[in-house]
Formats: sequence, C-alpha cells, structure tokens
Amino acid sequence: MNKKRVVSLLAAAIMTVSVFAGCGSQKQQGGSGTTEAKQVKIGLATDEGGLNDKSFNQAADEGIKKAQSEFKNIDYKPIESKKKDEFQPNLQALVDNGSEIIFGVGYQMADAMTDMAKKYPDKKFAIIDSEVKEKNVVSLNFKEQEGSFLAGVIAGKMTKSNKLGFVGGKDFELINRFAAGYMAGAKAVNPSVQFDVRYAADYANPTKGEELATSMINGGCDVIYHASGGTGLGVFKAAKAMTKADKKIWAIGVDMDQSLTVPEYADVILTSMIKRVDTATYDTAKSVVQGKFEGGKNIVFGLKEQGVDIAATSNKNTPKDVLDLVEKYRKAIIDGKITVPATKEDAAKFTAPAI
Repeated sequence: MNKKRVVSLLAAAIMTVSVFAGCGSQKQQGGSGTTEAKQVKIGLATDEGGLNDKSFNQAADEGIKKAQSEFKNIDYKPIESKKKDEFQPNLQALVDNGSEIIFGVGYQMADAMTDMAKKYPDKKFAIIDSEVKEKNVVSLNFKEQEGSFLAGVIAGKMTKSNKLGFVGGKDFELINRFAAGYMAGAKAVNPSVQFDVRYAADYANPTKGEELATSMINGGCDVIYHASGGTGLGVFKAAKAMTKADKKIWAIGVDMDQSLTVPEYADVILTSMIKRVDTATYDTAKSVVQGKFEGGKNIVFGLKEQGVDIAATSNKNTPKDVLDLVEKYRKAIIDGKITVPATKEDAAKFTAPAI
C-alpha cells in the first residue's frame, strides 16, 4: 500500500469518528430529540363546580393543558373539589403525588394554600383570585371590574326595561368587583338603569341560578349578568325559557366565551366577560418548565394586559354601534381616563367622564 493510500484511509477514518462523535454529542444535548427533558409534575385543585363548569375552573384547566401540549415533559394531574372541606386534602394529595407546582383555583382556596405553602417551603404554588404572601407562591389576579364595565355598557344599551340583573356566586369582595364594573358601565351609557343584585351562595347550583333569574325576569329585568360558575347555567336556562316573541331576555356569560362552551344557549347570550385564567395558568406552567418561576409575586391582569375582555362572538347578538361604543370605553380605561370602581358602593357614586 503506497503512502498516499494510507493517508487517505486515515483521513476518512478521522472524519467518520468525528461524525459519530458529533451525533453522540447532539443526542446528549437534546439536539436530535433523543434525550428526554426532565419530567415536570403539575397539579391543580379546582374550586367548587369541578373541571367542566364551562367557566372558571375549566379555563384554568385548559391553560395547563395547552402548556402540556407544547412541553411534552409535563405530567399533569387535576383534582376536583366539590366543597370547601376538600381544599386542604386535595392540595395535600397533589404534594404527596410529587407535583413540583400546585395550582389552587379560587379565592376560597387562600387559607388552605397559605397553610400548605408554609408547610412545604420547597414546593411551588400558584393561587388564582387571591393573594398569598409567601415566597413560594405566585398570586394570579384580575381586574374583573374592567371587563365587566364593558359588559355593562352593552347591557345598558340593550335593555328595553331599564332593569338589569346580576347573579353572583357568593357575596364576596371578588364577586362584587364583577357587579361593580357592570353597574358602572351600564350607568355610563344609561343613567336611568336600575339593578337587581342577588347571590346564589353556591358556584355549582344551576337550579338556584334559574330560580334567581326567573324571579328577576318576573320583576322586569331583561338582561342578567352572572358571575357564579356552574350556577350560571341556570341563568341561561331561565333566559331562554322566558324569552317571548315580543320580549327578548338576554344573559351575559363569564370567564369563558359561554356562547361557545354552552352553545345550546347561544341565542340568548348577549356577550361574555372573558377572564383569561387560561393565560395565567399557561404562563405560570411555562415558567416552571423553563426554570423561570418567581414566587412571592402578585400578578394582576386587566384590560391593558389583555387579561379581561368581552367575547369575540359578541357581534352575533350585539349591534355594531354598541360595540363601537364599547371600544371607546375600552380605550378610555386603558389610557387611564376612567378608573373603574371595584366596589358596589363606589359604583353607586360613579359618574363616567365624557369620552
């Protein structure tokens, strides 16, 4: 074998080794997708109403499922709570399951989550609709009054009777932010409007929702907004049953676009106040997967942050001129020209500036 032939063979061998070494390095780094990323366990405990409430809990669940579809290393376990006594045991079950981060849905979870965060300082927690001031907890909150203001503008313009109803899940500060914004928005465009505000004392009782809405309609209300989770399904049922050829009864949904989640009632749903709980849970799950989770923070989502809004399908039942007016008020709120009241007391005194 001559010298040139030997050199050529050696060069080829070196190149082959280099190629295989490069492939091996790529596999270790995950460049070719052969090395799996570390599994991340995520848990979620719902508020009353369960995962398929067509509203609040369902939105939280969908946000984590979206993250799971994008990051294949997420192992997700949700647990449904049917009553308050189940909050702490459900959070404990998720800790015992090895969840790296545990979501608690709803303000009613605050005490249980505070206790668990103190007990397990090495775990990460996220609570929706309350603030827990612990270093391992991120609090995810919303300016419900801002989105509700826009829903109120629509209600104030669409009512024929000048009587509007509101069904809340429970008489609590957070639920009253929905009511306050709704009242302020309606008054901004219709100073003559009157309100009937009631509470179901339950987030999973459609029968109670139907009973309250029926009473309101009999009392003259022709638009009813609910912030009551699964209870609100009864509000839709009453609106549909009591709509007549000469008297249209409208309902306004909450949290998700309820003309899509409960399409059987789409013909009586004027709009829905969207609350992007799914965005909050998705962003938080993503932060854990990427190693960027920051506890001890209270993140607030309003109109400016695109955390609340009215449904994109509002144009199906709401006239264009009313939606154009909604856009004017949206801009005024984002620009700081209007500060939407967050309590019913402040809403009663509210006078909207000219826009």
